[in-house]
Amino acid sequence: MLKRLSLLFGLIAALGLLRPVLADGNHLVDVVYGHKEGVALSMDVFKPDKPNGIGVLWMVSGGWFSNHKDINPELAKYFNSRGITIFEVVHGSQPRFVLPEIIQDINRAVRFVRYHAADWNVDPNRLGISGGSAGGHLSLTIGAYGGPGDPNAKDIVDRASSEVEAVACFFPPTDFLNYGSEGLSAMKIEKLKSYWHVFGVNDQTSEADRSKIGHDLSPIYGNLSKMPPTLIIHGDADMLVPLQQSERFMAALEKNNIPHKLIIHKGGGHGWLGIEKDAVSLVEWFEMYLSKK
Repeated sequence: MLKRLSLLFGLIAALGLLRPVLADGNHLVDVVYGHKEGVALSMDVFKPDKPNGIGVLWMVSGGWFSNHKDINPELAKYFNSRGITIFEVVHGSQPRFVLPEIIQDINRAVRFVRYHAADWNVDPNRLGISGGSAGGHLSLTIGAYGGPGDPNAKDIVDRASSEVEAVACFFPPTDFLNYGSEGLSAMKIEKLKSYWHVFGVNDQTSEADRSKIGHDLSPIYGNLSKMPPTLIIHGDADMLVPLQQSERFMAALEKNNIPHKLIIHKGGGHGWLGIEKDAVSLVEWFEMYLSKK
């Protein structure tokens, strides 16, 4: 999903810290935040000239595919120009890894950034998360399910919290049990069948198992009473992730008295020309809720 977003953006052009390559004065390449199954998990760090203490993790994820080639320096410029440090996070990619494993990676990434925040002049208590489509889903998932670390963990990074203080994202799936209309499971929609394996679902999966999986992987069923302030930008002509997904999530936040905003892009599909301009709205949201009081 986010591959389309990355292309559109492209139109405008220490524990675990294993000696990252310095691409230039403000760009650290391949900062390793974890390992699994012999694979190094890494992110690129884009530092502003004058950091304001805000850090934002950007999910490099489209259809829960994640690739270093989709790391986008042009996107980082929107954040860096306002003093925000951005971490473009690459996670374990499908089809090798399924969603529960991918979500573990993102929790790890947040913990890593929080633990090492001082290394990048970032306040560990002023972290945001962002992404588009699958990346938006992962952002909301951290907002809804992120939590304290394990105080007894052998790896000190895993003792840090994976909670964030603000979320801002594009067109995210939010409720796999009510996808486009009430009672319609995303794991029964034929056009989404190519994604079923990411959930761990196939034609033989029972109805009960589909319901449990859909529930457990949907941000809307997380602890929304502790959800941080959340902004979503969504097109009203999106045929892949219905606008209903964001509307449903906003309604749930309203019930929980959580600060929220939905920006509807008229005529926008799953991405649109000029979408890079909407990055300014993301930046302004993070500034509103993460600036030092």
